[in-house]
Amino acid sequence: MMMDYDPNDIDVKISELLVATSDEADPELPSAVPEVLRLIRSKLNMDVAFVSEFTDGRRTFKAVDSAPGFTPHLEAGMSDPLEESWCQRVVEGRLPEEIRDAAPYVASGQAPNPGFPIGTHLSTPVRLADGTVYGTLCCFSRGVKAEADADLLRRTANVLAAKLSAGRG
Repeated sequence: MMMDYDPNDIDVKISELLVATSDEADPELPSAVPEVLRLIRSKLNMDVAFVSEFTDGRRTFKAVDSAPGFTPHLEAGMSDPLEESWCQRVVEGRLPEEIRDAAPYVASGQAPNPGFPIGTHLSTPVRLADGTVYGTLCCFSRGVKAEADADLLRRTANVLAAKLSAGRG
């Protein structure tokens, strides 16, 4: 029997994790999201990958995967003012979804200084079926990554948004 897809392809793995898993534990965010973030972070060779939610003027980290030893420590539940986040700037179009070298954006004041160096930054909105923005799917590294590709994030954000929209309907 011939398969039309490679079951080891990262898009297939992510789709299977997000769509084919049961989510009794958390009706808001699929339980497989931490594993999905680990896959994305590893595939893109980034230091951190996370899903954020925008509520009440704040960006809240809903799930985070960091490389071993990465500091400062980021974890689910941490939040900050939405307007001070890179995420909000990406959603509004003030920052691009794919930034190969973030240093010039920080130096010019286009991006807030996070207090540690960011080389490559990838971010895309998680937009629900009704058009509202749930938050963002992001990853970043301290160093500049020539192979950075925001398409994987966009595809994953679309699958995640569909799953979140179905859970709310």
